[in-house]
Parts: sequence; structure tokens; C-alpha cells
Amino acid sequence: MFTGIVQALGTIDKVEQRGDLRLRVACPFDPATIDIGASIACSGVCLTVIDRGGTAGESYFLVDVSAETISRTAKKMWVEGAELNLEPSLRLGDELGGHIVTGHVDAVGKIADWQPEGDSTRLTIHAPAALAPFIAAKGSITVDGVSLTVNSVEDRTDGSVSFGLNIIPHTAEVTTLGALRQGGEVNLEVDTLARYLYRMQQLRAG
Repeated sequence: MFTGIVQALGTIDKVEQRGDLRLRVACPFDPATIDIGASIACSGVCLTVIDRGGTAGESYFLVDVSAETISRTAKKMWVEGAELNLEPSLRLGDELGGHIVTGHVDAVGKIADWQPEGDSTRLTIHAPAALAPFIAAKGSITVDGVSLTVNSVEDRTDGSVSFGLNIIPHTAEVTTLGALRQGGEVNLEVDTLARYLYRMQQLRAG
């Protein structure tokens, strides 16, 4: 489990195509705090650490990314030089600063609009129809591993949905969201609570 509060930016500094795609991610974590087999959310994708090394502030960890994961996540995120939002899994007693996040990507969204708004940035993201029932104004959503509040929702005639977000300067600075531009792809995970409420409504209606 995660909270969607990014703790560091990492950079993919080595890519190796094996049976799966093996990545080495450079990061500022202390390697002594990274356990083999631990889960780290990488831009919203829960991955398992298979090795780690380096020193505190200049460490790295290795993960394997399956073809299934690659097919269900944003394009061009698993390449050398790509930056990733990193969040280690929750530990007992940690503060739940965002919302409950599983690290399982529900769909890929596309940046439909990008506009400055005061000191912040206003993003409009287009999401597929399958996610429309789970996105609500003032609800939570995870974008590339970042817990955010939905400001507005627009249902489209084809069943898909567009929703608006505000990215404050701090969030833009400490995550990859500040580099997003129109047409870019992002990993989306809907709120777990919304998922269960939708299931309950389906059962009641049926």
C-alpha cells in the first residue's frame, strides 16, 4: 500500500532487455533502508526490488518490469533517462498523507490541456470510459503515483471522461508532473473507495 505522496525522484540509468525488462533506478534513498523484495511505487506502478546498492544519497535499485506491465502503462516511461516518482510502501505507523493507493494502474490518461493558472498549472486529463464511474469532483485520483484532488469532471458523448486538476508549484517541483505537456500520457489509478462503492451499487441494481 502507498499514499500517493512522492518521496523522491529517480532516474532510469540502465535498461536491459531480458525475459522481462530489467531497470536500474538511481535515487537519493539510503540503500540500507531498501529491502530486497520490498515494493516501491515507480510513477504509480508497484514494482519489487530485486537488488540495490550505492551509498546514502547516491543509491540505486533494480526491478523487473513484465510485458504485461509495459502494455498497461504510459508509453516511453520505461526508457533510459526517464524520471520516475518514487514512493516506498507504507510501514506500520506511517502518516497517511494522501489517500490509499495500491500501485495498480487502472488506465492510461492523456493530457488534453495544459494552462498556467496563477502560480499553479491547470491540467485537463482525458480518461477512457471504463474510469468514468470512478472519477468525481473533489474525489481523489492518482496520476503517475501522485495523490491529487479532482477539481472538475466532464462526461463526454462517447462515454469517456475529462477531469481537471491543479498542480501547485511545490508538487510541480518535487514530482514529474511539472514536466507534463499537452498530449503526454500518464498512469491513472482511481480511488479504492470509489471502486468498492461502484461494486456495491452494481449488486444492489442487479
